[in-house]
Amino acid sequence: MRARLLLAGLALLILAACAGGDPDSDQPVFGGDAPAAGASELAAAKELAGVEDCPPSPGKATGDSGLPDLTLQCLGGGDPVRLAGLTGTPTVINLWASWCGPCRDELPLLAKADRAYGDKLRIIGVDFADSAPDEALELAAQSGVTYPLLADPESDTKGPLRVIGLPQTVFVDAQGTMVATERVAFRSYAELTAAIDRHLEVSP
Repeated sequence: MRARLLLAGLALLILAACAGGDPDSDQPVFGGDAPAAGASELAAAKELAGVEDCPPSPGKATGDSGLPDLTLQCLGGGDPVRLAGLTGTPTVINLWASWCGPCRDELPLLAKADRAYGDKLRIIGVDFADSAPDEALELAAQSGVTYPLLADPESDTKGPLRVIGLPQTVFVDAQGTMVATERVAFRSYAELTAAIDRHLEVSP
């Protein structure tokens, strides 16, 4: 009997040690378990990377395939953006994250396109389900990304944009209508520009 009690007590001690003292220790982590950076640190990282301010979104998407009426915060600080209000310019919305391997290869291609197309095309990144926004901004800097970046840490766009994996790129016409979605990483600049031409009929 005593042996059984000793074994039961030992099992409880092992379970307690595995559980740890942190009540949030079982929360999912996507971008590493380092403490989240503060607002001032993120703002400094955004400025250092040269990331542009988020655009105004006063428009109104039309049609059943318009962008969802969701408002996302600007990564690193700035005015929030209402997706449904992104009208007036053909737009490429790229969903990515610091923990996404293929995104690391694709981001420099998007950065190159942003420079090449100028005012003809708007590119916006959405940092999706990422608990490490500081690492996301660091990756943006390493990739040469300066186009506006939004934050979606709670995956609010997952349902409306039918996100099933990263990276994902949504092509939006000047009326705010989602005309196409690509759910594969672009492997070359030529692939990316061909998709932009195919879906939005815009060239550099």
